This record gives sequence, structure tokens and C-alpha cells, in this order.
Amino acid sequence: MIDHRLRSVIRTAFKEDLGGRGDVTTLSAISEGIQATGKILCKGEGILAGIGTAEAVFHEVDPGLEFVREKSDGQRVERGEVVATIKGEVRSLLVAERTTLNFLQHLSGIATLTHKYVEAVSGLPVRIVDTRKTLPGLRELEKYAVRCGGGYNHRFGLYDGVLLKDNHLKVCGSIREAVEKARSNSPHLMKVEVEVETLDQLRETLEAGADVIMLDNLSVEEMRKAVEIAGDRCLLEASGSIRLENVREVAETGVDIISIGAITMSAPALDFSLELFDVIRGNLIDF
Repeated sequence: MIDHRLRSVIRTAFKEDLGGRGDVTTLSAISEGIQATGKILCKGEGILAGIGTAEAVFHEVDPGLEFVREKSDGQRVERGEVVATIKGEVRSLLVAERTTLNFLQHLSGIATLTHKYVEAVSGLPVRIVDTRKTLPGLRELEKYAVRCGGGYNHRFGLYDGVLLKDNHLKVCGSIREAVEKARSNSPHLMKVEVEVETLDQLRETLEAGADVIMLDNLSVEEMRKAVEIAGDRCLLEASGSIRLENVREVAETGVDIISIGAITMSAPALDFSLELFDVIRGNLIDF
């Protein structure tokens, strides 16, 4: 994410957390000037994503903090491993703590779930991709986390890809008319994708000359048939009702792409914590 956009997201997060008064607990209980070392520890197992965002959060609070990345995005992390070390003012560390962990846990959760899907189809010529099912304002970060997990990005928004769905087709009257209109009114380098729900719609879409066809909630047997019918005339994307338990079976049908909304919409968080150590004594501070 470009720096100014990331800064805007972080400032929005701090605005809802700090309000107009700041961290009243830390300001009332912790004296100014105390220095400490903070370590961000992983409390589970998974794929790290968002370490750069974490650094940006701490530096938004206090540019004087020293932030050292112990792990990189995309790396596997184990329970108890330190992913970052931060040194500086205790007040600053505590103010940044929850916002940092929120980003890190959410993004690493997405990367971890994505990686599970990628591993499930290992060895097959298919891509696991995300969708537009993302939290408002966090799409760019969430799609970055998908890439950290080994997945790929579908279109980022309504502006960078033509995807004709059922409602578009209803209004246009036919698949052919929708494809022709989209082709003539969109940039010449932009691909046209059509969502189909039956094999008859697949045949009609192939005749209309779409670049990509999304097979929406087709059975595995129907997907196999779709691959036979399409041949190499276009890319085929499988979507809908795809889970870890059946994703390999879907991949084995021969589709080129599998899009999964769950990797951003339903990914469980990967837990992290921030532990503080006294710079002088090195003893764990239990807040």
C-alpha cells in the first residue's frame, strides 16, 4: 500500500481507539520518560503478513521508536517466535499496542488461510484468488495478505475488470449483447469475464467470445464437462461453495482459477501479543 493511503488507514484506526482524550489508562498510570523494549510474539502457527504495517503504526505514534523486524511477511511463524522488537518510550509502545496487533492478527489470519488453500492444490496448474469480499477501507491490505499466503488477486474493484453477472445479463437481455457492449465500451486491453450458472450459458458465452468464464456454483461433474466444452478457448474460473475439504477436487477438474471469498471474509485471526521488558533489568513487565 502506498504510504499516504496506509497512513490514512492507520489514522482512522487511532481516531476510533483514542477519541479526543488519548489513552487515559496509560497517561494516568505510566510516568513519562520510562523506556522499555517490546517484543511482538506469535501465539499460534501460520503465515506472517502485515509486519510493515505494524512498523508504520508504531512510527505514527512515535517516530523515535526503534523497530526491528525479526520475521518477514510471507514467512511461516511458530508459537512463541518473536516477529518484531521495538525499543523506546513505554507510553508510545502501549498506545500503539492494540492497533498494531489488530492489523497483524487480521492480515496474518488471511495469509494463513490462503496458504492452506494453496497447499491443498499443490502440484496442480491452478491459481487460488481472492474476491471483492473485503472489509471497507482494508481491501488493499487484505489483498496484500492474500499474496503473502501464496494466493493471487482478482480485480481490486469495479474499475479494473469487466465481470458480467446475472443482473447485468438480465438487463442486457442476452449474454451476447452484454459481452458485445462491454467489449465495445471498455478499454481495449481489459478482459471481459462472464458469470454462468449452467452449461448452456457456458456455450452461449463461448460463442460470444468472452475472455474468462466464471463457473458459479456448478457441481464438480459440471465443471469437468465445462473444461471439455471450453477447451483452450478461454480461462475458466470456479467460484461458489468451495471449501478446504473440496478445493483439490475442484482443482482436479482442470479449471484455471479458483476464487474464494472466505480467505478474506472468514479468515480467523492469527494471535499475537506485545510483551514489555525493562531495558535495564530485562524482567518481564506484567501490565
